Amino acid sequence: MRAPDSEAELTWDGTDAPVLVARRGAVLHIRLNRPKALNSLTLEMIRIIAAALDVAEKDTAVGLVVIDGAGERGFCAGGDIRSVSESGRAGDGIAQAFWRAEYAVNARIAAFPKPYVAFMDGITMGGGVGLSAHGSHRIVTERTRLAMPETGIGFIPDVGGTWLLARAPGETGTYMGLTGNSVGAADAIFAGFADSVVPSAHWPALLAALLALPSSAAAGDVDAVIAAFSEPAGQSLLSEQQSLIDRAMRADDPSGIVDSLKADGSAFALETADTILSRSPTSVTVTLALLRLARQSPSLEACLAREYAAACQTLRGHDFYEGVRAAVIDKDRHPNWSPATLSEVNAAVVAAHLH
Repeated sequence: MRAPDSEAELTWDGTDAPVLVARRGAVLHIRLNRPKALNSLTLEMIRIIAAALDVAEKDTAVGLVVIDGAGERGFCAGGDIRSVSESGRAGDGIAQAFWRAEYAVNARIAAFPKPYVAFMDGITMGGGVGLSAHGSHRIVTERTRLAMPETGIGFIPDVGGTWLLARAPGETGTYMGLTGNSVGAADAIFAGFADSVVPSAHWPALLAALLALPSSAAAGDVDAVIAAFSEPAGQSLLSEQQSLIDRAMRADDPSGIVDSLKADGSAFALETADTILSRSPTSVTVTLALLRLARQSPSLEACLAREYAAACQTLRGHDFYEGVRAAVIDKDRHPNWSPATLSEVNAAVVAAHLH
């Protein structure tokens, strides 16, 4: 599918297109359309989304943007890591081009001048977070499983993930970033990645209500429509562990964090320590450094620039390719990290990711 470049082209373009874009009333509706791949993102998809946002911003008849995903399993599982891995091995520059385009869209969403409504139903991870959590209106459901799972594939939280994680309450973002664990709706809202819970079955009615809004609709009008379909988020599991997370994960080195978790001895702490130790030691160490730097960053754009440099550096190492192999190629779920332990991670290697 060619990216739309005029209002006239903003119509559904067939079920085979990887992204569907349509003007529906005052809504510019974007639907990720690779359900068999959990709507994982490619460079083509990012370019279509970018072009759609261009039209939405310029067209005065468009009052808001709505983005959702085809299928019932997930909004978006992230970038197509197999193709990124293949590009890195080939050295053809496509991986870098993908990240440049993707991160530009992430920043565009955060600064978008019109309401941007993301329906984060089902799996919402990595690049899916980048397309949703930077928006003005972020909806989760009872099926949402949100995560920045990159340390589990030898990568780092990107798409502005370090900016979001660094601004979560206390050390919640440190927990989410280092473990890569997925969270549900209540935790997504607690961590600052979402705003409202709407049952998945109510989405068609909510979408219809959004489509009925005029082009003059403001953020408050969208708030009111969403509120009419929202339900209480319920208790956040992470908030219940907040004091432990803050106490154990405040260190600036991952070994210190693991030691603190083990010293606590609770089931949650020990499980968290084991999870961190199962992730790529290099990725964990680099991620923690990125999160600490993000706390001092003046803007999302500054974090995206730092993430881009770190992402490019992962292509020069071992663990990203090994993580992709274990996760999506051989699917044995047993990556062989190199180095294999946190104590073996070279400080110079970490520093190379940060510049």
